[in-house]
Amino acid sequence: MSRRKKPPEPVEEAPEETAPSPSRAAGGCVLAALALGVTAALFAALGTTAVLALWAVGAVALRRAARSVPRAANPAPPPVPEGAGNTNTQFTVVEDRPGHCTVVWQKEGS
Repeated sequence: MSRRKKPPEPVEEAPEETAPSPSRAAGGCVLAALALGVTAALFAALGTTAVLALWAVGAVALRRAARSVPRAANPAPPPVPEGAGNTNTQFTVVEDRPGHCTVVWQKEGS
């Protein structure tokens, strides 16, 4: 007979106290505050030139966004199959027995 090995008993360690890691939202808020601070400093120091620089940055960003749209983002609809362009589909609802309706489809040539 073979003996089964007993698994070693886990050693209990004292729980380590770790500081919570900063979240992405906190980092985003810090970056937004820094950007606003730099912008405010530029407006205070440069005045009208800062306004013109802001307009230039906005125009460049808008142009870059407009140029990055893929050409096939909204393709034209596929062509109509031959002979299907002249047909008109109509339907009629018929009550064939009480409480039961049937839809009758018809294609008409125009």
